[in-house]
Amino acid sequence: MTLRAIKTRIYPNITQQDKIISNFGCCRFVWNQLLNMQIKRHNNGGSYVNEFGMNYLIKCLKQEYSFLKQAESTSLLHVSRDLNQAFQKLFKEHAGYPKFKSRKFPKQSYQSNAVNHNVTQTNQCHIRLPKLGNIAFKSGRQITGKIKNVTIRLSATGKYYAIVLVDNDVRKLPKTKQSVGIDMGVSDLMITSDQVKYATIRFDKALSRKKHYWEKRLARRRLQAMKEIAWNHHNKVLAPRELNDFSNYRKARTMVAKYNEKITNQRRNYLHNLTKQLVAQYDVIKIEDLKTKNLLRNHKLARAIINQSWRELRSQLEYKCDWYGKQLVTVNPRKTSQICSSCGYDDGYHGLLIRQWTCPKCGVSHDRDINAAKNILSA
Repeated sequence: MTLRAIKTRIYPNITQQDKIISNFGCCRFVWNQLLNMQIKRHNNGGSYVNEFGMNYLIKCLKQEYSFLKQAESTSLLHVSRDLNQAFQKLFKEHAGYPKFKSRKFPKQSYQSNAVNHNVTQTNQCHIRLPKLGNIAFKSGRQITGKIKNVTIRLSATGKYYAIVLVDNDVRKLPKTKQSVGIDMGVSDLMITSDQVKYATIRFDKALSRKKHYWEKRLARRRLQAMKEIAWNHHNKVLAPRELNDFSNYRKARTMVAKYNEKITNQRRNYLHNLTKQLVAQYDVIKIEDLKTKNLLRNHKLARAIINQSWRELRSQLEYKCDWYGKQLVTVNPRKTSQICSSCGYDDGYHGLLIRQWTCPKCGVSHDRDINAAKNILSA
């Protein structure tokens, strides 16, 4: 059995939207209360309260704050689980300290468990969700398999989504007995040891003019709104407007988010097509174990590296290889571009401007990226 997430857009009515927004607020309130409790305990020398302890505290919060009883009960338990995971990353992986959540954040979500068939697809275009009832959703993809949980998400563009986690059987792809090494690039997204180059498509450039148009208006409208807020504060206006109360500012922010979302979706779709092709064609895929955070220190290449989405590409290969019975191997990228793939001679450091070079020992001419891909395959 394999866990898969099915993301579909939903179209809640006004009443259902109010319930979703209310549930967002309840989950955010519980998160902030539990985080504040953990901080105070730490400052007073107390020990960390684990997930089970926080679950008990949620019961106490429900008794103290009656509005929490209107929230979907399992969504509040997921809050304690997520907060516990955040602290475990802090303790074990030295990640950042968990932060308080704000209602002003444009993206909101909560997660509910599937219990007693409370999450089911009732017909071709409706899905039943906990506390919400039947909601229209974008048809075209059927939900098959045992449903584990569902995540309700509000995007920065104001769209509602349901991400349904299902457990079902995935048919393994036939074995091809083929292996490939892949070198990640900037001018080309991927270069394989079979001398195939997958082009880089700059989806951000196609929409850059329209996006920049709204980014300028967003900056100006935000500045104008902040001036009015400061003026109201100086004159002690009884009911001053907040930043989100300015409709022209909200419109500009939504338009910028819309173009960012479109760029992200186009890039992700392109990567899905490439990774599906690779997993179907090869049994063993070897890629570089790149530390993207270190590479981003090169400010001349940072934007291009971010546009490539190497982390997303690797993530897709990882779970697709796991689904379809293929093998993904990560290789140390050190010296893959400077060692001759024919004889193994180390020719020393080659700068990024050197795209072609000839091995002084065996005389074989190399394309820098294809040579690196061959070394990755043989590693």
